[in-house]
Amino acid sequence: MKTIIEPFRIKSVEPIRQTNAAERAAILERAGYNLFLIPSDDILIDLLTDSGTSAMSTSQWAAIMRGDESYAGSPSFYRLQSAVQNLTGFRHVIPTHQGRAAERILFSVLCRKGHVVPSNTHFDTTRANIEFTGAEAVDLLPAEALDTQALLPFKGDMDTVALARLIDTHGTGRIPLIMLTVTNNSGGGQPVSMANIEAVSAIAREAGIPFYLDACRFAENAWFIREREPGYATWTPREIACKMFSLADGCTFSAKKDAFANIGGLLCTNDSKLAVQEKNLLILTEGFPTYGGLAGRDLEAIAVGLDEVLHPDYLHYRIASTSYLGRNIADHGVPIVEPPGGHAIYIDAGRMLPHIPPTLFPAQSLAVELYRHAGIRSVEIGSVMFGEHARNELLRLAIPRRVYTQSHIDYVVEAILEVNERKASLGGYEIAGQPEFLRHFSCRFRPLA
Repeated sequence: MKTIIEPFRIKSVEPIRQTNAAERAAILERAGYNLFLIPSDDILIDLLTDSGTSAMSTSQWAAIMRGDESYAGSPSFYRLQSAVQNLTGFRHVIPTHQGRAAERILFSVLCRKGHVVPSNTHFDTTRANIEFTGAEAVDLLPAEALDTQALLPFKGDMDTVALARLIDTHGTGRIPLIMLTVTNNSGGGQPVSMANIEAVSAIAREAGIPFYLDACRFAENAWFIREREPGYATWTPREIACKMFSLADGCTFSAKKDAFANIGGLLCTNDSKLAVQEKNLLILTEGFPTYGGLAGRDLEAIAVGLDEVLHPDYLHYRIASTSYLGRNIADHGVPIVEPPGGHAIYIDAGRMLPHIPPTLFPAQSLAVELYRHAGIRSVEIGSVMFGEHARNELLRLAIPRRVYTQSHIDYVVEAILEVNERKASLGGYEIAGQPEFLRHFSCRFRPLA
């Protein structure tokens, strides 16, 4: 059948507030046209992020009641540790309050000024945490993947030829680790093939460089491998995920994505000496190594979520529903990053609004107009977020897991198509004030005539 149905029933509902266009115009002005600064009560459909915005299951809520809040040695930690080790095979499991905390600890231990950290594409917090240590974050996306319209099955892959060349140029002593993001968020939510993971792993091991996965959306990536890569059609998502992790030396992980949790992260490694250093730093800023800044109930929710996210019925629905949004706008003239990714649809705002140059932030203009028109919040992934490192001017519509129904998505489609009909009337924006790091979270804009 063609109809996509949610593989769950709704047991509890949360009201959302309707606003009118005049109210939204005033809200935008007060927020400095930065959608991060708009109170969530004023948002109708919130596609700002899929991070921490999932709906938890009855099994997760039941597990929360089992949460043990002991400061040290909580059984909730050992249940989480068992779930993570059974999935990833990593010896050391270090909980953190979210993924960027895991990144900060990892890079603080490994990176120094003069170091270079290659990846397929670093996301905003990853790049910021690397650069904060004085190291350089380098993106190695294949040239063909930069074309948003190219129909490639694994546009998230790393350019392994460029990786080998970078190692030859800088030497292994300047490269403390290699990162691979699955799926490639900044690259349009595109998956990474198992063949590419194997190739990067082989290069890293030959050079003696630690290889880490940024595994925030590992389950979605596993599903794409099952559906698109020859030889994996009969594998379960769990079997594919286990193989992915077996090729790495460690990982960072935000449990706010592919674990359905509202908070939490993990730092995993097979290096016992490194784990001691990481735990010492964890204690300084996060908490004791058996809770890492989380409540016991959060540890329980993550442990259950890591199992649920690998259920084939859920992953089939997740990828199909995201594709539904992408196809229904792309087939009516809205350019998106093709093919549709896993957790989000990325509109190519640079292509959609060619009259607005990158210096005037076309994706931010589109984000503002989509909120003004329909109360939908999205996020710019372009020159605001990445500055000189931006490859494209994208608007991300990140879909929270198990939150919105098909009718919500149909509303989003209708709103985007209506804005597209008058896209020529949209104007650019300039930044009125910004912080030193991660400016997109708190900078303010002013519209230009």
